[in-house]
Amino acid sequence: MSFSQPSPDATDRLVIALGDPAGIGMEVTLKALADPRLPEELNPLIVGCRKSLEQTYARLKTQQCSRLIDPSDLDMDDLPIHDEVTPGAASPESGAASFRWLSHAVSRVKQEQRSALVTAPIAKHAWHAAGHDYPGQTERLAELDGAPQASMLFTAVSPSHGWRLNTLLATTHIPLQQVPAALTPELVLRKLDVLSAFCLRFNPNPRLLVAGLNPHAGEQGRLGSEETTWLIPALHQWQQNHPHIHLSGPLPPDTCWLSAAMAWQRGGQPESPDGILAMYHDQGLIPMKLMAFDEAVNTTLGLSFLRTSPDHGTGFDIAGQGVARSTSMMAAIRAAWDLSRV
Repeated sequence: MSFSQPSPDATDRLVIALGDPAGIGMEVTLKALADPRLPEELNPLIVGCRKSLEQTYARLKTQQCSRLIDPSDLDMDDLPIHDEVTPGAASPESGAASFRWLSHAVSRVKQEQRSALVTAPIAKHAWHAAGHDYPGQTERLAELDGAPQASMLFTAVSPSHGWRLNTLLATTHIPLQQVPAALTPELVLRKLDVLSAFCLRFNPNPRLLVAGLNPHAGEQGRLGSEETTWLIPALHQWQQNHPHIHLSGPLPPDTCWLSAAMAWQRGGQPESPDGILAMYHDQGLIPMKLMAFDEAVNTTLGLSFLRTSPDHGTGFDIAGQGVARSTSMMAAIRAAWDLSRV
């Protein structure tokens, strides 16, 4: 696949940061950009090391990977890696490279008013080894953008019938024992505002579900008090202020995603949820990944620009082997293109 060249004043191209060079980011990017389902006018700007990308391309060719985009056809900001990086071996050097590429990519998005940013996976421990102590890319993006309230939303479109599954996390990269203290009525109300604004892009009267924090959503205080003491009153308050949106919750977490699972398999029904608010990271990501691992896209909301990322990690265990699936990276690119135009 080749892309048409942008006009000199084009400001709507995507920027793609290549992630950790020891992982599968370059591989899935080269494969995804060759997908014929992407629009020819995409014209992405790639941020990374051109030499490393060319070496990845040459290796994939020897591994019989037929559908690849040639790096020579890509517009690229070349930020070279000066130290050797081995596929599958995260290091301070690979962490420093992915951190630098992400930071530069954000500057290109903001300075040149590009439409959206797509980020290949990074390794948090490699960032830490390089001296960059961030829980993840979301937090670094918020810092670079000066955005105090960035949110993590995972979205996926069913390849069978086009129904969209959306889950937003109330809390993100924090230890489980810190979740109850981090959750507040103000936080939940703010996250519902974010989730509803996203879902209103697709439905003027969306249905939202809220998962409880405790097993059985606390079972009327017998298994935890958070639901009865503040979560239920907060949801009632929010519903009164948003009568055009149907809100249900807090629901038992073990059944909260069942209606979404049915819609993912069979297509959306009037009672299918448009969005679900999870209280913490794994509560939301376990059902998302079980239903839509290859199609799910990590979307950062609350920034001055749209950011998407594939819903998987660096794949160090398979890096360099040519076997990484590019479905989620293609979905991330496609979502960035589509959502920046909704």
